[in-house]
Amino acid sequence: MFRKFSFWLWAAVIFQLLSAAIHSLSFFLETEPANESEKQLYKLLTTYKQDMGAGFNPTMMDFINSLSMGFLLLCVLAGLLNLYLWKKKIPMNVMKGVMGINSIVFGVCFGFMATHSFLLPIICTGLIFISCVGAYLNARPN
Repeated sequence: MFRKFSFWLWAAVIFQLLSAAIHSLSFFLETEPANESEKQLYKLLTTYKQDMGAGFNPTMMDFINSLSMGFLLLCVLAGLLNLYLWKKKIPMNVMKGVMGINSIVFGVCFGFMATHSFLLPIICTGLIFISCVGAYLNARPN
């Protein structure tokens, strides 16, 4: 059982860090609008500022970027934390609890992505979720 847990844990860590790396590309790549409608939408997303009070005037692109950064940091935090705890050889019952928490968080994330996102984030969060559940189910407390 230990080998199965190890496989699922490493799969989860790899998928979490890989998802973060893939997601970080959106901060470095520029997409060009393909037609007039996309140009108008892109202009509104990047220039129209809403007054949110207290001096905050973000654009919709600011909201999108902050949500994107939040997902990226969630994946990095989970991946590095899982890797760190594994390297420190913490007791298996604690690791099972950590993977249970990972399963819940990424399960909710996967459900949201599946209903509100597009194919790549759905696949990434789905793989993370399956790996976390696999690690949780194969962890045998000491």
